[in-house]
Amino acid sequence: MMSLPFYQKLHQQYDRGYYNKDLRTTMSQYHEQEKKSSAIYTHGSTAYSSRSSAAHRQESQAFSQASEASYQQQASRATESSFASAVSRKVASAYDYGYSHGLTDSSLMLEDYSSKLSPQIKRAKKSLLSGEEKENLPSNYIMPIFSGRQVHVSGIEDTEEERIKEAAAYIAQRNLLASEEGLTTSKRSTSSKQSTSTLHQEEIFEKKSRKVAIREKAERLSLRKTLEETEAFHRKLNEDHLLHAPEFVIKLRSHTVWEKENVKLYCSVSGWPEPRVTWYKNQVPINVHANPGKYIIESRYGMHTLEINKCDFEDTAQYRASAMNVKGELSAYASVVVKRYKGEFDETRFHAGASTLPLSCAVTPYGYASKFEIHFDDKFDVSFGREGETLSLGCRVVITPEIKHFQPEVQWYRNGVPVSSSKWVETHWSGDRATLTFSHLNKEDEGLYTIRVRMGEYYEQYSAYVFVRDADAEIEGAPASPLDVVGLDANKDYIIISWKQPAVDGGSPILGYFIDKCEVGTDSWSQCNDTPVKFARFPVTGLIEGRSYIFRVRAVNKTGIGLPSRVSEPVAALDPDEKARLKSRPSAPWTGQIIVTEEEPGEGIVPGPPTDLSITEATQSYVVLSWKPPRQRGHEGILYFVEKCDVETENWQRVNTELPVKSPRFALFDLVEGKSYRFRVRCSNSAGVGEPSEATEVTVVGDKLDIPKAPGNIIPSRNTDTSVVVTWEESKDAKELVGYYIESSVVGSGKWEPCNNNPVKGSRFTCHGLATGQSYVFRVRAVNAAGLSEYSQDSEAIEVKAAIAAPSAPYDITCLESFRDSMVLGWKQPDKSGGAEITGYYVNYREVIDGVPGRWREANIKAVNEEAYKISNLKENTVYQFQVAAMNIAGLGAPSAVSECFKCEEWTIAVPGPPHSLKYSEVRKTSLVLQWKPPIHSGRTPVTGYFVDMKEAKARDDQWRGLNEAAIKNKYLRVQGLQEGVSYVFRVRAINQAGVGKPSDLAGPVVAETHPGTKEVVVSVDDDGVISLNFECDQMTANSEFIWSKDYVSTEDSPRLEVESKGNKTKLTFKDLGMEDLGIYSCDVTDTDGIASSYLIDEEEVKRLLALSQEHKFPTVPAKSELAVEILEKGQVRFWMQAEKLSSNAKVNFIFNDKEVFEGPKYKMHIDRNTGIIEMFMEKLLDEDEGTYTFQLQDGRATGHSTLVLIGDVYKKLQKEAEFQRQEWIRKQGPHFAEYLSWEVTGECNVLLKCKVANIKKETHILWYKDEREISVDEKHDFKDGICTLLITEFSKKDAGVYEVVLKDDRGKDKSRLKLVDEAFQELMTEICKKIALSATDLKIQSTAEGIRLYSFVTYYVDDLKVNWSHNGTAIKYTDRVKSGVTGQQIWLQINEPTPNDKGKYVMELFDGKTGHQKTVDLSGEAYDEAFAEFQRLKQAAIAEKNRARVMGGLPDVVTIQEGKALNLTCTVWGDPTPEISWLKNEKSLASDDHCSLRFEAGKTAFFTINGVTTSDSGKYGLVVKNKYGSETSDFTISVFIPEEEARMTAAKPQKGAKSK
Repeated sequence: MMSLPFYQKLHQQYDRGYYNKDLRTTMSQYHEQEKKSSAIYTHGSTAYSSRSSAAHRQESQAFSQASEASYQQQASRATESSFASAVSRKVASAYDYGYSHGLTDSSLMLEDYSSKLSPQIKRAKKSLLSGEEKENLPSNYIMPIFSGRQVHVSGIEDTEEERIKEAAAYIAQRNLLASEEGLTTSKRSTSSKQSTSTLHQEEIFEKKSRKVAIREKAERLSLRKTLEETEAFHRKLNEDHLLHAPEFVIKLRSHTVWEKENVKLYCSVSGWPEPRVTWYKNQVPINVHANPGKYIIESRYGMHTLEINKCDFEDTAQYRASAMNVKGELSAYASVVVKRYKGEFDETRFHAGASTLPLSCAVTPYGYASKFEIHFDDKFDVSFGREGETLSLGCRVVITPEIKHFQPEVQWYRNGVPVSSSKWVETHWSGDRATLTFSHLNKEDEGLYTIRVRMGEYYEQYSAYVFVRDADAEIEGAPASPLDVVGLDANKDYIIISWKQPAVDGGSPILGYFIDKCEVGTDSWSQCNDTPVKFARFPVTGLIEGRSYIFRVRAVNKTGIGLPSRVSEPVAALDPDEKARLKSRPSAPWTGQIIVTEEEPGEGIVPGPPTDLSITEATQSYVVLSWKPPRQRGHEGILYFVEKCDVETENWQRVNTELPVKSPRFALFDLVEGKSYRFRVRCSNSAGVGEPSEATEVTVVGDKLDIPKAPGNIIPSRNTDTSVVVTWEESKDAKELVGYYIESSVVGSGKWEPCNNNPVKGSRFTCHGLATGQSYVFRVRAVNAAGLSEYSQDSEAIEVKAAIAAPSAPYDITCLESFRDSMVLGWKQPDKSGGAEITGYYVNYREVIDGVPGRWREANIKAVNEEAYKISNLKENTVYQFQVAAMNIAGLGAPSAVSECFKCEEWTIAVPGPPHSLKYSEVRKTSLVLQWKPPIHSGRTPVTGYFVDMKEAKARDDQWRGLNEAAIKNKYLRVQGLQEGVSYVFRVRAINQAGVGKPSDLAGPVVAETHPGTKEVVVSVDDDGVISLNFECDQMTANSEFIWSKDYVSTEDSPRLEVESKGNKTKLTFKDLGMEDLGIYSCDVTDTDGIASSYLIDEEEVKRLLALSQEHKFPTVPAKSELAVEILEKGQVRFWMQAEKLSSNAKVNFIFNDKEVFEGPKYKMHIDRNTGIIEMFMEKLLDEDEGTYTFQLQDGRATGHSTLVLIGDVYKKLQKEAEFQRQEWIRKQGPHFAEYLSWEVTGECNVLLKCKVANIKKETHILWYKDEREISVDEKHDFKDGICTLLITEFSKKDAGVYEVVLKDDRGKDKSRLKLVDEAFQELMTEICKKIALSATDLKIQSTAEGIRLYSFVTYYVDDLKVNWSHNGTAIKYTDRVKSGVTGQQIWLQINEPTPNDKGKYVMELFDGKTGHQKTVDLSGEAYDEAFAEFQRLKQAAIAEKNRARVMGGLPDVVTIQEGKALNLTCTVWGDPTPEISWLKNEKSLASDDHCSLRFEAGKTAFFTINGVTTSDSGKYGLVVKNKYGSETSDFTISVFIPEEEARMTAAKPQKGAKSK
């Protein structure tokens, strides 16, 4: 629940919805009673009527009685409640009386003239609103004042606790103010005319201060609070009122942990009676007795815990805590993910007793398993469900080879989009079975579902469609529910909701849709529109800013309203930028401080007009406007008023008269369809209403989006015995197309049923669930937001049955050989087999005499199985034409095209004829296998070989290229090096001793690509050493068979092989594999689209398989790692190895120099059969331990051993390392250095010496030395962070030396040395120079009186940093005119008296000893002109300063002289040209005379002489010197005294002193 901006708090429509029930207890009472009680007072008057006065006295008396009653502890709760009701009724009567006498709202309000704490905010500058605007404003509407200084604004809070604190503090402040002053009243009476029939009545008028009124209200609230507390106490005495459903105070939190770690789940539950908590794992109750020690469940003081010990992969699941009592049940969920260590081999995990190795040490897809086979068994099929039902999809996943503790990645997809667990759907993986469960089916769930299982780089997937039918309508004939309700656009004032129209309209057209909204956290639904809307988008208004809502949509036709759609996801009524700001800004905690001020708001600025006003969406129901805020807006927030103008009337009318718009977007309703409008927007704030924006273009109200046209050319085709594939032409010129609905109807029934309830995109759809043998017709309609199109024309009827048909016609008939009375024909098999295997061919022939063909005759009665046939009994030298037709179980296909004419005659050519029956198989992205049959006519000599040619399908005939330079004898060839996605054609030529014959017919075109799901032949060796080849096909038909061949010759009768086929798997077993079995073994699957695979067994493979077979027959214990040695922390020596696995009966013998050693003081042995780790420990290595170590293993029949040789230098190095580790361990028992002394250059270019220490205590001392002299350190290090540092500022050559730091206490000492001399010092200085160079600022240009200066600042400068300047790529030669230098931290280049030749690019290079760092500046163009102009100005100013007139000296500041004396003053002046001088006395010009002589001689000396000074000569004098460069005035003061007067004054001072005493 969120609070409103303060300027909305007085609107009635927000008051009830804003605060929750708990918060309204205080705030709502205050506002309502404030309004009622204020009816007693007149607005701005000093009196009120006698009836009001009486009512007020009656009210005050009632409250005084209630106050007395509240202090009587013996009074019953019923009495107090009734008393409170009486008080409320009397207060209400006073309020009602004010309205009954015609008092308006404004007159009932107490004027806020003293404080901003009044519930009524002051009106701001009402004079700025016109009379029409005042009428349009609501009666209670107050122009908002945006002033953070003036009012404590309650914004969008994050927690309920903060809002309650804010409201409570608001009331507490009023109670405090109300208690400061007592009640002050003034009375006055007036008399009316007396009458004999009436009584004299005195009317009493009272005037109360605002604080007195607040005090009375505070007393009422205090009374009410007392009554409520008493009532709450009595409620607690009744247990029935305490019953409430469980509620999670602390919810479960998900965890990700490492394998073998423990994890504990916590939750805290409140409720009465105390809820009982049950724990579930993947919806299955956890039984702690079934797995002793695995789970620990505890419940203490409302805190419930589930602890899982030693987590493994099986513990990765979703866990649920279910709390239940008599009032209901509530669950909390959390996920636990168990991860396995990856990376390098971690020895410490073995010491910790881990039973599972890191992945890098286990068999992974990147380790021993070179290939994975993933199969799906017990697969889900096309599924049908109904809205509201539950549905589960699942299949068993079989992965070969099986690897324990290595789980595959399982991901579900719907229409290619990943599916994740939610409240609608849940995924589960049990280790070998994947399931997807729908707890509540919706039409949104309809689609093509795919499960993809990935193991490393290998993956397989399987797909099937899920159909969701509509739920039964509550009203027969009502339309189905819409779907996919989402919020498209959200802001403060409205949210645009969109949806998809349903496929079923209930038998009558849908008239429109109703949109319902529900605030999140409540279960109250309210309808958003009064009349149905046809457009599938609608802006919902009337929302409360900051609240979140969910929406649903219902369709309506003439029969009634259908079921609602699935609710949308929550949408917040916030502007997008505000939502982003709230997400990025953390909420500040409530501090309890309330800021109250009595200041009036400052003068505001009337906002300017908005900009970029445009119409973003227009339908027949509404128009959406969008604009940008004005640039002139002041510091206040602004509101907007939208105006519309009917083009016919040209009158502007305000649209939102009741409530201003807060967002720069607005949706307008109640526009007349077909009329033309223009729109504009005004801004307003406390200063007034601004000018309107520019009006929009004329807009005609109506749908801008047209309903799509009907699709066309509906074509159904057979698929299976229960499905039909429907294709169509998409709607033309369709905009914002959502998809298509397909309907089917049994021929003659007249009843149409939807084939899909979720619109599909594209132009093809498979309709499932049809009755086998029935004939159906289909139709399609398109849908977008504007509505559904007309139905397409009905398709042709089609009978539902499996798509098996007669094959297409063979082609490319050619003559392979000709004799005197017979001919041999060849042809290519049909492109389409009709879905079944071709069983044979029939050949027809006819004579052609003088170009006239005769009648057709049958050449064979029995079908031939091959693509070649010899036709006998022909006439010699006669021309014939031929036709061939193919046959399968569906029947005889169409005959081929008539062949060209062939003449029956004896062939006498010497070269062989063309090979025939070319076919390709095992097509992959880079290779394929081409096979052929030898030519029928071999020529005069036998065929000795073949040449194979290839070219791209679209290439010219001159681009054929041979694949083999020498003729090959095999009648097959594996073609390598193809480009993926390229189409190729092939041909073959035979050769004999006479030459190369004619090429065969073309094979292809064929595209080089690997089809999805392609599988390969896999070789395996079982436990008995039997070697076999295995193949599996998932695309077999009922008539498919496996055909094995060796070198592409059938192996059906081979005595060395045995073939076994079952289902979609086949296995070829070698009885005794030997060198005679070398060759290519291939497996073809008949009645498929050329599915085939092969496996090459060469000499190396035979050796490998025989060795593997031998190993399986006579097994060995496989080792994961061979025997190795390592040094432990204390210098102990560990010999270890790891086997793949060990049984409980495994034995190990430990051998040293051919003698077995046993457990004892010197040797410690350990065998972990779970992990296969075998260890032997030795405390230390002695000289006699040099030799050979062997671990001998025996596990049943399997044996194994591993040996490690430690002699010579290898052993000495190991022994030295062990001793070093021992000494290191001893060193680390006291204070020691974890990281030795090193240096670092800080960002300030200082040098920081640092080291890391360990095992420190308070008594440990640290001492620093340089060149064996101790360095005094001002601060004592506290070792809290374990880092010790020594900072050396402005490091230079004087700081070079050997630094040493010493740690010592009663346990020992350790030291670390760092040499900073020679190369080490240079390396450090290089780094310092680098830091200084990097700290250099960009070059700046500065003009001086001497010229132009280029400069840059660095942190500080050292001499090791070399500075070089260059101009336009040339090094600068320094002269008196061009100088370089360093002043403090400034590096500069001074160019005196610059000339145009000095223009160009200047580069300052700072060389740190290794790298140069450059800073550049371009002193040309405008930069040079400005710098040169400034130089000229400064130069002239320097000249003027040098030559201007000035007084050089000689004149005193004050001259004291005795009357009658002569005064002579002399001073020196200077200037070029010679200055003019003048004298001043008391700011007036002074001329030379006999009494005062003024002289100026030689242009340098000025004389001032007074002969016989008098008191009149006292005053302020000045000498003014001036020339063309300037002037200067030197002032002095002359003070003349009389000796007699001074003597009298001196004598008078002691007399005054004596008198005062």
